[in-house]
Amino acid sequence: MPTAACNVNIMARFDKMAVMQKIGQTGMVPVFYHKDAEVAKKVIKACYEGGVRAFEFTNRGDFAQEVFAECVKFAAKECPELALGIGSVVDAPTAAMYLQLGACFVVGPLFNPEIAPVCNRRLVPYCPGCGTVSEIGKAQELGCDLTKLFPGDVYGPNMVKGLMAPMPWSKIMVTGGVSPDEENLRGWFKAGVYCVGMGSKLFPKDKVAAEDWQYVTDKCRECLDIIARARA
Repeated sequence: MPTAACNVNIMARFDKMAVMQKIGQTGMVPVFYHKDAEVAKKVIKACYEGGVRAFEFTNRGDFAQEVFAECVKFAAKECPELALGIGSVVDAPTAAMYLQLGACFVVGPLFNPEIAPVCNRRLVPYCPGCGTVSEIGKAQELGCDLTKLFPGDVYGPNMVKGLMAPMPWSKIMVTGGVSPDEENLRGWFKAGVYCVGMGSKLFPKDKVAAEDWQYVTDKCRECLDIIARARA
């Protein structure tokens, strides 16, 4: 583990309110993992140049925490307005470790109530993956201002539209089943989502392998434009 993880003074560069504002303003959170920190840095920078202001690095590979630590330091210098968060977190100890590394928000594929107080104590958003209205309600009770509908392709925009009727205060991020095209994005935002999380379809493997970072920048800019029009 990097020595930075033992420094209790390390904290998120942006608090909960700032992170929520960044996610809300742009409406999109890229989701990405790569074992090579240099590749991850280039993807983060490409997204930032495309207008992205919140980025989720996923905890999915060996030594992911070491790659994340490098990305946090890189983003602080090269992407000063970027809130860099961690995804695929399923337990409280893992959340605590990434908070020590400077994670600005924590995302999970499931809802673990033990993670909420760990994040709340640092005023860091915890966005748990939920699959039912009851799960979303319980997460909100525990301070999760943003909840993730996952996997989105299983439920579809009608799920969002349905739950927003009796719970209009809800802020929903949908991940899974989101693609960088106008019809898909417009459908989600018209249903009422707060934001979308987008992974592999935003970063085709061939484009990453070819180091076509301009493609990533252009695609992010295109998606943000579509989202802005859909909201209007």
